[in-house]
This record gives sequence, structure tokens and C-alpha cells, in this order.
Amino acid sequence: MSVKHLNQRQLADRWGVSEATLERWRSEGIGPVFLKIQGRVLYRVEDVEAFETNSLRKSTSERADAGGTA
Repeated sequence: MSVKHLNQRQLADRWGVSEATLERWRSEGIGPVFLKIQGRVLYRVEDVEAFETNSLRKSTSERADAGGTA
């Protein structure tokens, strides 16, 4: 099994946020878990997708069904 990774720039592009936003989120403990290997920050695609799934909302107070049904 091959694990796919995104670097900070790739995740910023995916989500339409700045790299500085991702840096701030990491320092505040927000966002998906990440790897830091020899100074490089990497995100496993499976962790990014899990974070996206857990972030789904039907309203500001109600989570959406991860299966996509309302």
C-alpha cells in the first residue's frame, strides 16, 4: 500500500487558503494531523480526507451525515 502525501502548498491550494493560514492552524492545533520530517511538513491524504469528512455540517450547530445523506 502506498501512502500519498500533500505538502503545505498542495493542501493550501486544495482548500483555497494561504500557507500562512495552515501554519497558524498547526500552531493552534487546528486542522488535520501532520508529519514533520527533517523540517518538511507533510499531510497524509487519508488524514486530510478524514478531517474534511469530520468537518461536514448541515448547519452551524449540526454535523452532516458523513455518508452524504441528509
